[in-house]
Amino acid sequence: MKIESHNDRSCLKQIIGLAGWLVVTFAAAALGALASSHAETFYLNLELPVWAPPPWLFGPVWSFLYLMIAIAAWLVWRMHGFRHAGFALGLFLVQLVANALWTWLFFSWRLGAIAFIEILILWALIAALIVAFWRLNKVAALLLVPYIAWVSFAAALTYSTWTLNPGIL
Repeated sequence: MKIESHNDRSCLKQIIGLAGWLVVTFAAAALGALASSHAETFYLNLELPVWAPPPWLFGPVWSFLYLMIAIAAWLVWRMHGFRHAGFALGLFLVQLVANALWTWLFFSWRLGAIAFIEILILWALIAALIVAFWRLNKVAALLLVPYIAWVSFAAALTYSTWTLNPGIL
């Protein structure tokens, strides 16, 4: 009979923790995806800036970003737990909600101005999250840099698309 060691339990806890952060992050992604079930058709019918990416690019980019931000949260949780990183991890969860909300505002409810304001709030939440994570785990903070870069691009795209389509958005 093999006796489970502390290292085995610790490794299992880390794997379960990573799975948990992946589930939470991708659940938020799925919630946002519900709002974008007809996004490609809607997106292609909008007047878009010449620099707008094709619709097929969003899925792979967001999947990669969600993976990175889940790993970032896991790294912070792994090193500090909720007890010492509660604020930062709570901020992580708040920005996930804001992330999912944007898709509903833009694609389902077609509220261009509100979607633009909301994405600026999302950007500020991500910036605050980077600062909070930097204090706890620099690698985790750096994993969020592509996320804020993409949201910066998405904010510009949201503004441009909204202003080009005042009757629709």
